[in-house]
Amino acid sequence: MENRRSARVSSRMRCWCEGDNVTLYSRVGNLSEGGIFLRTSTPLREGARATIRLGVGEEDGLGVQTLAKVVWTRKNGQQWPPGMGLQFESLDATSLERLRQIISQERARWPGA
Repeated sequence: MENRRSARVSSRMRCWCEGDNVTLYSRVGNLSEGGIFLRTSTPLREGARATIRLGVGEEDGLGVQTLAKVVWTRKNGQQWPPGMGLQFESLDATSLERLRQIISQERARWPGA
């Protein structure tokens, strides 16, 4: 059973993820107002907290930086791409609006994905 509160949109953008004394620059698999799936063969541990920087430095000037918690991980060799699912923890109103704009752009960029 799905327990997501917001619809996901496929994405191929990249973002920074910093946590557990590790910094990753990973490809986004999908994102929503509630969280993000990052493709990586070296996911952080479940329960780890991380800072996500999404869209920072993009030509459109949009950017979101927020805290997130790793809620699940998937290793190499499984049916789906390796990575981790993170749930956003503290989006203020401005960040939420910027995230909605990024989601809208990604939906337009990859309509069939």
